[in-house]
Amino acid sequence: MEELITYVASLFVGLSLGLIGAGGSILTVPVFIFVLKMDPLTSSVYSMFIVGISSLAGGIKSIFHKLVDIKTMFLFGVPSVTGVLVARKYIFPSIPEQIFSLGGFAVSKKILFMFCISTLMFMAAVKMLRSASRKTETLPDEKNVKSLYLIIQGFIVGIITGLFGIGGGFLIVPALYFWNHLPMKKAVGTTLLIIAMNSLFSFSTSYSGTTINWNLLFRFSLGAIIGILIGTRIAEKISGNYLRKIFGWFVMGISFYIVIKQFTFHTG
Repeated sequence: MEELITYVASLFVGLSLGLIGAGGSILTVPVFIFVLKMDPLTSSVYSMFIVGISSLAGGIKSIFHKLVDIKTMFLFGVPSVTGVLVARKYIFPSIPEQIFSLGGFAVSKKILFMFCISTLMFMAAVKMLRSASRKTETLPDEKNVKSLYLIIQGFIVGIITGLFGIGGGFLIVPALYFWNHLPMKKAVGTTLLIIAMNSLFSFSTSYSGTTINWNLLFRFSLGAIIGILIGTRIAEKISGNYLRKIFGWFVMGISFYIVIKQFTFHTG
């Protein structure tokens, strides 16, 4: 039964990434923790590889369908990786575990960060849904975005992603769509390759010291790759406007899930 749940989950991870360029880690980590009974650290390491390799497969497919902006991918993606490293190595360790307390309730940095990322996700979802309220997709202006602007954006998103521990596509897709004026489908395709860069680099610097069940990892990754190929195929058939609606509602649901999970965990 556990194996069946794992395979089904891997397909859903790929479908989510293929459709909207987000949802990989938020779906993968709980499967390894609650179904396969792994510790959170090992689960996150497994997630990095699975999300990275499946996103790479989806991104390569998007390149062949001309749904990737290569310049944006490098100018946004490389600073994003740098931002993640800076956040995890220097900024995050310098922040105290307990930020403040209200009565008998202590607010740790994890709780604060989770509420912050939830707020950012909610705001991104609302903006995406508002833009999708039009009956047809109005493509953003095709204007050149300065390289320095892309680099700064990528670094900031990387810092946020590194601090909060999640984010990835939830932040990158809106950034590429609203700030860099990429059409929705191209924003998703470009995001997949940026996620692949972030995740595989993070995995390469994190897996040492972790006992890896490579057989399980490759089987789960295969399911995610199949799912992402199906997801990108479905995305090709539907309008960018409808993709924005799917993204908006999905991200909004996850933002509420994060708040509820934090509240119930610390009050239950």
